[in-house]
Amino acid sequence: MTDGFSVPGSTATVPLAASVARVAELADKLGLPHGEVFDIHQLSEASGVPADVVGALLAGQRAGEPDLQARFLQRFDLLRRTRLKPNGRRYTQQEIADGAGMSRQQAGALINGDRRPTMEHCDAIQRFFKVHAGFLTAEDADALDGALQRTEQTLLQDFAGDGDPLERLLQDHGVRGIAWRAAQLPTDKHRDKVTEWLDMLLESVKPTES
Repeated sequence: MTDGFSVPGSTATVPLAASVARVAELADKLGLPHGEVFDIHQLSEASGVPADVVGALLAGQRAGEPDLQARFLQRFDLLRRTRLKPNGRRYTQQEIADGAGMSRQQAGALINGDRRPTMEHCDAIQRFFKVHAGFLTAEDADALDGALQRTEQTLLQDFAGDGDPLERLLQDHGVRGIAWRAAQLPTDKHRDKVTEWLDMLLESVKPTES
């Protein structure tokens, strides 16, 4: 149990059930209440999935909106309610249209459900509201699974940072970012060149002896 709901079983998607189990295990190791890491309203805001559907999915039920346009309308409405301007007000249709590079009429038709969104519309709106790709279109179980995976990454950083000085060093100094970029290079020859550049940089910043 996770404070009022069961870990999803065979009736839920396998990836979602696995993510819930991993997050629950990490929460236990960190001494965090399950109600905190599985906060339904926070997960709803992070995933775009309605809170009642989040609760049902976490309870192991098959739930969610199968129709793409209906999901889009739910997620778009959630964005407008939760991603507010610095003054706390909602973005107007005109502001959304300007930011997403479309006409006010197009934005209004999408908001009202009078026009089916294209992937270009979705991408532009997601960029405007600064949410991840797929926020407006992913199936509810997949969207919730993605939100839980991001929760898992945060908990993993907390867990590693508490007990592993090397991991804390990697996080604090951005070493992981450098290593990740080097790993994208196609050959060892390219990676050796990165090592050479780093050696040269280290030499250039060494303090000179007086």
